[in-house]
This record gives sequence, structure tokens and C-alpha cells, in this order.
Amino acid sequence: MPDPTTPPAARTVRDVTFDVLRRLGLTTMFANPGSTEVPFLAGLPDDIEFVLALHEGSVVGIATGWAIAHDRPALVNLHTTAGLGNAVGALATARVNRAPLVVVVGQQDRRHLALEPFLAGRLAGLAGDYPVWVDQPVRAQDVPGSIARAHHEAVTGRGPAIVVVPMDDWAQEMSDPGPLAAAAVVRRPVGVDEATVDEVAELLDGARSPVLVVGAGADTVVTRAALVQLAERLAAPVRQEAFGARAGFPQDHPQYQGLLPAGRERLRRVLAGHDLVLVVGAPAFRQYPYEPGPFVDPDARIVQVSQDPAEVHRSPADLAVLTDPGVFCAALAERVTDRGLPPGPPRTPRTVPPPAPGEPLRAPHVYAQLARRLDPDTVVVEESPSTRQVLEEMVPSRQPLGYLGVAMGGLGFGMPAAIGVRMARPDRPVVAVLGDGSSMYAVQSLWTAARYGVGVLFLVLANGGYAIMDKLVERQGAGTAPWPSFPEVRLSALATALGCPARRISSHEELLEVLDDVLPRLRELDAPLLLDVDVAPEAEFTP
Repeated sequence: MPDPTTPPAARTVRDVTFDVLRRLGLTTMFANPGSTEVPFLAGLPDDIEFVLALHEGSVVGIATGWAIAHDRPALVNLHTTAGLGNAVGALATARVNRAPLVVVVGQQDRRHLALEPFLAGRLAGLAGDYPVWVDQPVRAQDVPGSIARAHHEAVTGRGPAIVVVPMDDWAQEMSDPGPLAAAAVVRRPVGVDEATVDEVAELLDGARSPVLVVGAGADTVVTRAALVQLAERLAAPVRQEAFGARAGFPQDHPQYQGLLPAGRERLRRVLAGHDLVLVVGAPAFRQYPYEPGPFVDPDARIVQVSQDPAEVHRSPADLAVLTDPGVFCAALAERVTDRGLPPGPPRTPRTVPPPAPGEPLRAPHVYAQLARRLDPDTVVVEESPSTRQVLEEMVPSRQPLGYLGVAMGGLGFGMPAAIGVRMARPDRPVVAVLGDGSSMYAVQSLWTAARYGVGVLFLVLANGGYAIMDKLVERQGAGTAPWPSFPEVRLSALATALGCPARRISSHEELLEVLDDVLPRLRELDAPLLLDVDVAPEAEFTP
């Protein structure tokens, strides 16, 4: 029986922080810790789930997939300079992919930081401008409030918010801490400015031939449904932004016409004849590489609707509306005049016949078989840069979160993101379509998938080199590439070494056999599987 004369133990910064994490639903922690994080993590409460990855890029990649699939922040713990430094590329990807993350970074003991001891980090600017917010609390007692504010900043800014915590802060008493410098609850009500809806509806009604361009910011149930209604009432074709992280429209819909080109000359050709371009949840316009000239014909007007302030502020649109795209487009669809043209037949995706005898297996052969077999709600996570467009043409995204790609362009996202998606949404089948080169950047994440029983099918297209780089060198016309190919690299062997079951596929017959076995039970998989598929490089690459 406790002694009533003994005063209760004082609550620490660590105790109060765990209360904050529970209140905010940040109870799954993705981490690759070091010594500066031990005071925070040792004796972790049972209700805080800890997920280990073997490299910080994989930690942030898994958390990014988890946050996107859950549509709420994920909690990340990183180790001082080395940990944050290793994670910067993945944090940049999280920002461009609009993934909210709360990132707690360890720091050396506050009591001798001024002397720059071993493992002391200069952390405030290490991730550059990619975090939406960075804080180094002035007092230990400010840490819980800073982490609560990081949650709010991550949600509002749709990106990573970083809090740097010296290792001795966790044990400090919360005696007379004062109020936490963060609201307990933040409401973000959305509404519609009727005058602006009327203005945009009038522009659409007055347009001879409007076209819709959609992007990652439109990939919600509400927004996609509103865009389908809007497109049908306007009888307008729909295009997907180039290099988008998600699909903002059902790609099997009759009015869907594919990806926008990423070069201005071809973009003008595709949009020629359209006098109004309505861009929803996407930049206007994502380009690569540089080409001179305007985006659209001189008589065409651009209207943009987005929830991303940076996207709106840098836009060349004639009118940009900073608002929730779903709410705005739902109101807009009710306001525009129905042009009375019924949709055509369902879109037929591109396909290819099986390889002829003696013909090498290629990525389109693989995609054709996936298209025939995948359930409509499968999440396809893509990081195969040289065949990304081919995948989009052949394997349409039919439901929200049906496609997830890397909007930043840096490699190492697809493999860990697929793990995070499946962790967050075990009800949905998940297939990661990856290049062998890109897989090397986050191969350590396979250990996490194996250790935690994450049932993702990893489909690695092994062409033995950086095919996209080779094609870009050819296009440059300035000689040969200085880098070698790497056909001896076998992802199946690396996967096996990391505890992930794997199989090498060298023929179309083997591919069909494995897909017919695995895909019908993909939803129930409780362990990862990697298929290392030998393919020949594609002859063309035209983003």
C-alpha cells in the first residue's frame, strides 16, 4: 500500500509529451534511433507502437505512405545530424507529396551544447526549406507544446514539421510549466465563397471548349465525385497533371484522356482548341525539361482551384482560388449549365500482346497482365521512372488512392511508401512497381516489411541499369554515358538477405504463373513478396 505521506512523483517532459501524442493520435512511431534518442525511447509505453527501419530515408518513406493512406500525420523519430541529414531527400519528397509528418529529432545534452560535444547537431537549417515548420524549444518544458504545434503545422502545411529535442529535456520536471503553446484542438472549417463559385461557373458556361486538368490535390472521394459530375455536365475532357503524386480522376472514365505532356510545345498542342483550362488540385503546369514559350494558346484562360498556397501563389493562372477543391467543385458542378452530351463508352486502356517466341520480356508485358488481374481498389505505388507513363496508360487508377507516385523526383520513395500504405490500410491490396535502380535507394525497408508482416507485392523491373539516364544522354547527343550498367545486381538476393521472400522471373510464362498464384490472395498477404523480373529497357522515353 503506498505511503500517503510520500508526495507523488513529479511528472516529466517525457510523461506530458506522451499525453500529447495520445491526444493527437500520434501513437505509431517510425524511427531509426541513436544514442541521443535513448532517454525518450527506453521503456516506451505499451500503447505507443514502435516501427523500426534500417535507414532514415526508409523511416520517412514508410511514414509518408502511412500518413497519405491515413490522411493524418505520422510520427517520426530521427537521430541528430546524421539521422536528419540522411532523411532530407525523403522529407523533401514528403513535402511535395503533401504528407503531414511530425518529426522529433534528437540533440545532444542541453547542458553542454555550447561546447559542441560529440553528436551535437546544427539542425535548424539542415533540411532547408522543405519542412513546413522547425522549432528548437527554448526550455525543456516547452517540448510538449512544441510537438502539439508541430502536429497542427503539419496538417495545415501538408508537410513535415520538425521539433529538435536535447536528450536531457525528457527527464526534466514539468513543475510550473505554464500553458502549452498549442491549441488543444484546431478546427479547419471549409466553406464556399458564393461569388467566386458564380464567377468560375460563368467562365465555364461562357467557354466554347473547356478542359479539366486534375492532380494529387483532387484525390479524395468528395473531390473526385464532384469532378466526375462537373466533367459530365460540361462534356469536357479531363487530363492528369504530369509527374503527379496521385490520380485526381477515375482513369477508366470515358472523358479521361491521359497525362499532360511535360514539355510546353506538346502541352500547347494537347490543349489547343480549348479556350478555358480548369486546373484542380494541381500546379499549372508541372514541366520537364525547360522549353520556351507559353503554356497555352493566347486566347485560352487558366483557372486554378487548389488548397496548396504555394501552388496558387506561383501559378500563371488568370484566376486562382485558394480553397478546398472538393467543396468548391461540388458547388461548381451544381452551378454550371448541363450541356446535355452523354459520356461515351468506358475508356479502353492501352495493352500489348504477350512477347513472341524469342522476344525479351518488357515492362508493357508486365503491365498488361497486372491490368487484367488487379482488383479495382488495389493501391499501385510506382517508382519506375523510365516506364511511369506506360504504367499510367495501361493500368488505370479507378478509386481514390489507387495510384501513388513520387512527385519530387528523388529515388527511394516507392518501396518504403508501399509498406506505410499497407500498414495504414491492411484492407486494400498494395503492389509496388519499382525499377531495380530506384529499389537500391531504400532496399533496407524490405527488412521492416518482413519483420512486421507487411503484405506488399514488390514488382521490381530489372533492366540492369539507369535506363532513364541512358535515354536522356542519348537525347542530349553529346556522347556516351560515363556510368556502367549493373546487371549483376539482383534485388531478389538482397531481399532474401533481409528476410523478405523473393523470386527471380525471367520469362513470360513464369510471370503468369506467379501472378495467377499471388494476385488472387494479395488482399490477405501477411508477409511481403518481391518479384525480380528481368526486362529489356524501353526504346523511347518522352515525358
